[in-house]
Amino acid sequence: MTEKQTIALVDDDRNILTSVQMTLEAEGYQVRTFTDGEQALVDLTNRPVDLAVLDIKMPRMDGMELLQRLRARSNLPIIFLSSKDEEVDQLMGLRLGADDYITKPFSQRLLIERIRALLRRNEVNKAEMAGEGGASLLVRGDLSLDESRHRCQWKGHDVPLTVTEFLLVKALAARPGLVKSRDQLIDAAYGDNIYVDDRTIDSHIKRVRKKFRQVDEDFNQIETLYGIGYRYKED
Repeated sequence: MTEKQTIALVDDDRNILTSVQMTLEAEGYQVRTFTDGEQALVDLTNRPVDLAVLDIKMPRMDGMELLQRLRARSNLPIIFLSSKDEEVDQLMGLRLGADDYITKPFSQRLLIERIRALLRRNEVNKAEMAGEGGASLLVRGDLSLDESRHRCQWKGHDVPLTVTEFLLVKALAARPGLVKSRDQLIDAAYGDNIYVDDRTIDSHIKRVRKKFRQVDEDFNQIETLYGIGYRYKED
């Protein structure tokens, strides 16, 4: 019997927690709910889950700080919930390492599809780690991507990437010099039939560049072609 995947819901709105919990449990997931970031951080540190859905504005510890604390410990897949008037918060969340965001009020069916897509990408990584994915090492000059360990290195230094960031770098580095449109990168990172705003990809790329530049301030391998997309430049 397949073990149920566990999802953490963190939101100070108890109505949302109850409603989403019932929907996810009906879909076969185990769900743990929290009404503030501090409570969630303690529990998730001691009892990891497969994916977390975080609200941004919460008492005691908001979603932004919780995200940063969780990112310091793991590459746990994370989806942000935010209000329509919190666009700056949405982009900030992506830059801090969220894999995706959904705007309130939201369709629970959309949330389920996003959760499934993100968990599916995580399962692919786990399968490759178990040796089911074939060749798992991609080397492009100073870049090394080891899918079996979810490990990215630049000039021998580890670059910690989330699932989404890793898939974006992989998609670009797999074909150096080839321009990838934002739509192509969305498909590579999120899968088919998932709508993601172009700005989401831009935010992920900015964060990826920042991470590489923390180990090499001259890193410039990911080029922007304005109005077209991105490409990986191999020296």
